[in-house]
Amino acid sequence: MNAPASSLKAELEAAMDWWRMAGVDCDFTDDATDWLGSEAPAIARDDGPRAPESRKSTASEPAPAPKSKITRNDLLGASPPTTLEEFREFWLQTPGLDAIGPRGRVAPRGVAQPELMVIVLDPEERDSDSLLKGPCGQLLGNILRAMGIDESAVYLASSLPRHTPMADTTSIAACGMDAVTAHHIALVAPKRVIAFGSSIPPLIGHELTKDISSLRQINHEKRSVPLMVSEGLDAMMAMPRLKARFWRRWMEWSADL
Repeated sequence: MNAPASSLKAELEAAMDWWRMAGVDCDFTDDATDWLGSEAPAIARDDGPRAPESRKSTASEPAPAPKSKITRNDLLGASPPTTLEEFREFWLQTPGLDAIGPRGRVAPRGVAQPELMVIVLDPEERDSDSLLKGPCGQLLGNILRAMGIDESAVYLASSLPRHTPMADTTSIAACGMDAVTAHHIALVAPKRVIAFGSSIPPLIGHELTKDISSLRQINHEKRSVPLMVSEGLDAMMAMPRLKARFWRRWMEWSADL
């Protein structure tokens, strides 16, 4: 599906809105400065002979608690959804997708084979009947207009069915949600994917890494989809410099496609 052409005036207005929301009026750099460097280690003083330290018995010390084993579940079941309509029903009704249950989940929106699939970690706190209808959704709308991409050419999804603060994405993915996300992406069949959230990689089939810019594609059995991973929309709102970083990554990434 081809995105409708955007006028130069609309693109300029969207770009101005982008930087106005960012509050950026200076040049920024990604190079970190160690302002709080660790102090030099203290030099041991030789004040003469010391009394020998008594060795503590370890007989009564408790053994370390064993790590809890993560059980991987087949969340898709014996009959996985075969269409996006079936997937939305599965997303809203299947009990095992989270610990709370179906009530209060937020469905994805869009059509198959879009120009762009946008994946966020979870819905906004006040989302109810539609995904990203709050401040993060407004920021995303400005981003898409600045890119010259119409929202009708975008499929919008979340990796988790409800707002989940401080989500342990590594454990959630290991329990089977990564397979759900992979199946979702395969059904959507987008031309490219942007994932917002530095903790989202495990849910889209990648290792958690500090260098999220190194993640460049999602591999399926039959095809690979170009991928860009960025900080979350909420993080961009809190730290305007991340918007400038995102824009640089987007320009570099889109130029390579």
